[in-house]
Amino acid sequence: MVARGSGAEEAAPTQQRLVFAYYITGHGFGHATRALEVVRHLIGAGHDVHVVTAAPEFVFTTEIDSPSLHIRRVLLDCGAVQADALTVDRLASLEKYHQTAVVPREAILRTEVEWLNSIKADLVVSDVVPVACRAAADAGIRSVCVTNFSWDFIYAEYVVAAGNHHRSIVWQIAEDYSHCEFLLRLPGYCPMPAFRDVIDVPLVVRRLHKSRSEVRKELGIADDVKVVIFNFGGQPAGWKLKKEWLPDGWLCLVCGASDTQELPPNYIKLAKDAYTPDLMAASDCMLGKIGYGTVSEALAYKLPFVFVRRDYFNEEPFLRNMLEHYQCGIEMIRRDLLTGHWKPYLLRALTLKPCYDRPINGGEVAAHILQDTAIGKKYISGKLSGARRLRDAIVLGYQLQRAPGRDVGIPEWYSLSEKEIGVRAAVAPASCRISGSAESSFEDFEILHGDMQGLTDTMAFLTSLSGLVGNDPRMPEKQSRERTAASVLFDLEEDIYVARAPGRLDVMGGIADYSGSLVLQMPIREACHVAIQRSNPIKQKLWKHTQARQLANGAVPVLQIVSFGSELSNRAPTFDMDLSDFMDGDKPISYGKAKEYFSQDPSQKWAAYVAGTILVLMTELGVRFTDSMSILVSSSVPEGKGVSSSASVEVATMSAIAAVYGLNIAPRDLAILCQKVENHIVGAPCGVMDQMTSACGEANKLLAMVCQPAEVKELVSIPTHIRFWGLDSGIRHSVGGTDYGSVRVGTYMGRKMIKCAASDLISQSFPSTPAQSCDASEEYEKYGVELLKSEASLQYLCNLPPHRYEAAYARDIPELITGDEFMKKYGDHNDAVTVVDPKRSYSVKAPTRHPIYENFRVEAFKALLTAAKTDEQLSALGELMYQCHYSYNACGLGSDGTDRLVNLVQEIQHRKTTSQHGGPSLFGAKITGGGSGGSVCVIGKNSLKSSEEIFEIQKRYKAATGYLPVVFEGSSPGAGKFGYLKIRWRSA
Repeated sequence: MVARGSGAEEAAPTQQRLVFAYYITGHGFGHATRALEVVRHLIGAGHDVHVVTAAPEFVFTTEIDSPSLHIRRVLLDCGAVQADALTVDRLASLEKYHQTAVVPREAILRTEVEWLNSIKADLVVSDVVPVACRAAADAGIRSVCVTNFSWDFIYAEYVVAAGNHHRSIVWQIAEDYSHCEFLLRLPGYCPMPAFRDVIDVPLVVRRLHKSRSEVRKELGIADDVKVVIFNFGGQPAGWKLKKEWLPDGWLCLVCGASDTQELPPNYIKLAKDAYTPDLMAASDCMLGKIGYGTVSEALAYKLPFVFVRRDYFNEEPFLRNMLEHYQCGIEMIRRDLLTGHWKPYLLRALTLKPCYDRPINGGEVAAHILQDTAIGKKYISGKLSGARRLRDAIVLGYQLQRAPGRDVGIPEWYSLSEKEIGVRAAVAPASCRISGSAESSFEDFEILHGDMQGLTDTMAFLTSLSGLVGNDPRMPEKQSRERTAASVLFDLEEDIYVARAPGRLDVMGGIADYSGSLVLQMPIREACHVAIQRSNPIKQKLWKHTQARQLANGAVPVLQIVSFGSELSNRAPTFDMDLSDFMDGDKPISYGKAKEYFSQDPSQKWAAYVAGTILVLMTELGVRFTDSMSILVSSSVPEGKGVSSSASVEVATMSAIAAVYGLNIAPRDLAILCQKVENHIVGAPCGVMDQMTSACGEANKLLAMVCQPAEVKELVSIPTHIRFWGLDSGIRHSVGGTDYGSVRVGTYMGRKMIKCAASDLISQSFPSTPAQSCDASEEYEKYGVELLKSEASLQYLCNLPPHRYEAAYARDIPELITGDEFMKKYGDHNDAVTVVDPKRSYSVKAPTRHPIYENFRVEAFKALLTAAKTDEQLSALGELMYQCHYSYNACGLGSDGTDRLVNLVQEIQHRKTTSQHGGPSLFGAKITGGGSGGSVCVIGKNSLKSSEEIFEIQKRYKAATGYLPVVFEGSSPGAGKFGYLKIRWRSA
């Protein structure tokens, strides 16, 4: 019954021959290989198993040669779609699941119910296909799931990233799972609240067929040769493996290499159907990515596992914790993987002592339980299921409310030993510790220059810094990985420089900034702090993997960065590089090369906002950095909310670097330099208003600036009777997104069309034939040649008044045009930071009209701020904001969430009120910044009633969407006004 080896224990025979329908998810081979072990034991006990899978048949048939195995190849879910071997595409995963399992759902259910009845299935087993549980219920058959994670948990964060679109997918999956009788839960499990009852089983692991010596003999490898198995579940194209990447005398067994790939002599290409467990047991360590299959087999066969982190692979932290708990895993930085800096990791792996001592017979145990269930036995877990389900439900609910990513760890390489540095445990979150003990903590530092200006967030940041050193028994024993990394950043005997830059609330102006509009921006209370220290490369404290690189390459200036708060987004919390990477000979590398450099690892792309400031200073100001730098970034400006989290990071970083190097850069100039970081290195085509507000703003004032390119007109005090709020829609916003970029392209297309039309009118004003003289004279009188000349050389679209646009050009601007058609007729659109796609259709009329009218609205808004303090004044200001909002929508930059918030403001503003409540308190709202989600700005009276109505909007929005909006209120000074702090540890 079972081919390929013997000795496996099988499920206890029963008199009844049972029929099992075993559904396996379409995500990777790991599910198929673990299901294989359970199936093998079921067939060994004399039962029939029908496997429903999208995996290749050979995965099963090479291990099980039996007429009792029936394979039906069909895809009923898609799992997680991978952009590459290390990155999950969250939006594509949701879209594909929608197309695979949601659109054809009714047809799938009919087909599966009919099929289950046709095979007379006694039990449905799912790993972990949601619809299988519902189909089983519809067919009147019991079902059991076998898994370490469920798709409702995995997709929950993807939904948040998608702006809560496809939220119903999560609830549908959870409902499908609820039809399952119980869950056989595997080690390394995630929260799974949808299941009513849980039975924990041991690791399900494929058995070994051959001994270590047998495998090595077959491969011609001596017993004393060190071997690493390279296992990434199918090697991606473009990874070129090099001989020098391995330590001398080592061999590498490569799984999944393509037939055409050529490998160096110290690499061995394995067959496609090679039996991985035997090869793992014959190796000294493994280099790969985390998945249940690789982790379980590494633990079972005590194989040290060097793993590379995967983006948005949400089960990874739970498996990783198990690996590290049993001393079986260390993380390799992705950049080191791609550049071949393998040696220190492989040598470190040999020192690990894996100690997994739990049972590994999960396949046998699961088969016994499934067999007993199929014949009618009732299993009860014996656990407090209600309490467990409540706990898991809370975890899942938390997932649905937070930003994408979670529990992102850093390698042990980032920390030195406690004996070396005297690390103490982590402090509590900064926001919770502005009290007596907090004050004494930040007073551990002597302020040699600057003033905290009474800012509680700055006090909290210094408290956080003081928590990185010394020993404090009041603190928890275990500190987060990012704090461990930060604890070795700074030399306490040397000065540390601190800069601060706030986010901004776009009151008026928004996307008209790149068209030269007047904008009105308010710096918000939330801000980014950056601490920096420069040091001699020989004296700098280095993380272990950086130190290993230095030993190989010599002591060169190194940049080490830690970003606090990485657990709230899917990014690695640390980044390091040799500053020489920014040099091409004796000149800085191009911005294009830098963009490519930071794009190598999506989890570290965030570092472009920080490290990119160094390259811009090198390129634009000729600064040369010969010292090493250690940088700590801590931002309370939430990402993806449309309040310029990126600008605050750029401005705070460049301000700190300017301070530590004594660079005298005016706030306006610094903002323009920071815009270059975002445009050219990050690759986001934003205007300059975000950086200008963060650098030049002042508390409780609107920065009025004309973006031509960046001239501060004045700082407008916010009248005391007026108040602004920001309300987050929960829909993630990014100026790097396609919507923002395509609208910008359409705007520049419209400008080019207007300039060409004006040139044509000029040529008509000077007729070449007498017959045209009369008409030309009329054109001349109508437009005026000088006016047309200025419009033919129009640099900023906002310099064209609305009446001129309507009179001369509006009728000729098309609604849409393809990129190809535009380029054939007009050539380039003359925008340095966007590219026209010939195959794409662009909206032109609405994006062209928006900045022309928006500039007029902003001018009117600014003038109205100084008008008499009446409800009419507030109504007029609010009307201008509403007009701006709907103009955004016309451009294609609206969203369901922001529309809902604006509609709620309108409802509250215009609802009938009793005389005792008086008139309205809220008067207008608009989408902010780049649009397509993010936040809305609300204007109202500075009163208790308006605050109550904002709270009412929060509650009503949550009731409708399940998301509680974040409220931004209050203001704080920009980086220029704050200056910088120069601090030193008092005990030093």
